[in-house]
Amino acid sequence: MSPIELRATLSLAGLFSLRMLGLFMILPVFAIYGTEFDGATALLVGVAIGAYGLTQSVLQIPFGLLSDRLGRKPIIIAGLILFCIGSVVAATADSIYGVIAGRALQGAGAIASTLMALLSDLTSDENRTKAMASVGASIGVSFSIALVVGPVLAAISGVAGIFWLTAVLAVVGIAVTLFVVPTPAVVQSHRDSRPVLGQFWEVARSPELLRLNVGVFLLHLFMTACFVVVPLLLLNTIGMQHENHWQVYLPILLGSFIAMVPLMIIAESKRKIRQVFLFAIAMLALSLGMLSLWHSTLFSLCVGLFVFFWAFNLLEAMLPSMVSKIAPAGSKGTSMGAYSSSQFLGAFFGGLCGGFVYGQIGLSSVFLICSVLALVWFMIAFGMKQPRFLHSYRVGLKEPCTDHAELIRRFLGVEGVEEAIIASDENAAYLKVDKNCLDDGHLRRISDAAC
Repeated sequence: MSPIELRATLSLAGLFSLRMLGLFMILPVFAIYGTEFDGATALLVGVAIGAYGLTQSVLQIPFGLLSDRLGRKPIIIAGLILFCIGSVVAATADSIYGVIAGRALQGAGAIASTLMALLSDLTSDENRTKAMASVGASIGVSFSIALVVGPVLAAISGVAGIFWLTAVLAVVGIAVTLFVVPTPAVVQSHRDSRPVLGQFWEVARSPELLRLNVGVFLLHLFMTACFVVVPLLLLNTIGMQHENHWQVYLPILLGSFIAMVPLMIIAESKRKIRQVFLFAIAMLALSLGMLSLWHSTLFSLCVGLFVFFWAFNLLEAMLPSMVSKIAPAGSKGTSMGAYSSSQFLGAFFGGLCGGFVYGQIGLSSVFLICSVLALVWFMIAFGMKQPRFLHSYRVGLKEPCTDHAELIRRFLGVEGVEEAIIASDENAAYLKVDKNCLDDGHLRRISDAAC
C-alpha cells in the first residue's frame, strides 16, 4: 500500500472501531442496569439494547447514496454528530424511553456504507480488498474489547458513564475525520463497495443471497437476545458481581477465536465452505440448547457460551466472504448493503424478542426459542450449493467502450474469468474470477486496449 492508502485504511478502521465500541459496550451490562430506569420492563430493556439496529438498518444505505451527492466527509461528520447527540440523550435519560430514544439516535448515525465508500475512493483496485478486510477485523476487535471494558466501566461510573464515553468517542471520531483521514480528490462510484438502487431487485430475488441474509439476521438476533439474559445469569444464578463478568467473557472470546481458525482454514483451503458452514450452524443450535438446559453452574454456563461464541465467530467470519463469492459481478456493494441491513435488523429484533420472551415466559425460554430458530436456519441453509471460489475483480478501462457485448465476450475468453459486466458510468469492468487460474496478463492486455 502507498502511504496515503495505509493512512486511509488505519484511520477508517479506527473510526469503525470507535463507533462500534460505543455501540457494543452497553451489551454486557444493560440487562442489569436497565431495570433502574423509570418505566423499565424486560421488553423495554431489550428494545433499548437493540434499538440502534433498527435505525442503522433503515438509514445506512440512504446515507451511502447521499454521500455520492454531498461528499463522504460531510455525511460521516453528520452521522457522528447524530451518534454523539444520541449518546448524550441516553446518558442524561431518567426513563427507559429516553434510553431507547438515545440508542435509536446512535443508530441513526448510520455511516458504515459511507465509510466503506470513502475507503474505496482512497485505495486502488489492487489494495481495496486488503483495506476492507482490515476494517472488518477492526470491528471484531472492537466487539471483544467492548465485552471486556463494558462491565468494568459500568462498575466505576454506571451505565451513564458508558454513554458519556461514547459521546467523547464520537467527538474523537469527528476530529479523526477532519484531520487524519485523507480527502479524496474525486468521489467515485464503486459497485464493489456501495449499493446501486437498480440492482436491489436482482439481489433480493437471489435464493443463495437470501439464505445468507436470513442467516445473518438470525445470527445477530441470537447474539442480542442472549445478552438480554446472560448478564442476569452471571449475576443472579452464578452470583458473580457485574464488574467481574469480563473474567468470563475474555477467555471465552480468546479461546473461541483460536478454535475457529482451523475450521476457517479447512473451509477456504480445502474448499469445504458448505460443510463447515452447516457444522457451525449446528454447533450454534447445540450451544443454545445447552444454555437453555444447563446454566446453573459457572462451568456449564461457560461451556455453553464457549460453543456459542465459537460458532458465532466462525459464522461472522464466513458470511461476508460467502456473500462476496456468491454476489453477481458488479453487485457486491448492493449485496453487502442488503446483508448489512439484515444484520442490524436482526440485532433490533433480538433485543425486542429477547426482552419479550424473558418477561413473558422466562430466561431459559430465550435460549430454547433461539435454538429452535437455529435448527430452522440449518434446514434453510442445507439446500445451499457449494459456493464457487470466485473473487470480485474491478478493471479500469483506458478508453470509454461502446461495444459492451464484444468487450464482455473478450473478457469471458480470458482463462479464470467466469462473469463480466461493463459499468459505463465508471468506465470499468466488473468480473468474477478464479484467482487460481486467472491469466492476469491477458486480462490487462484486454483492458488496456478495450475499445
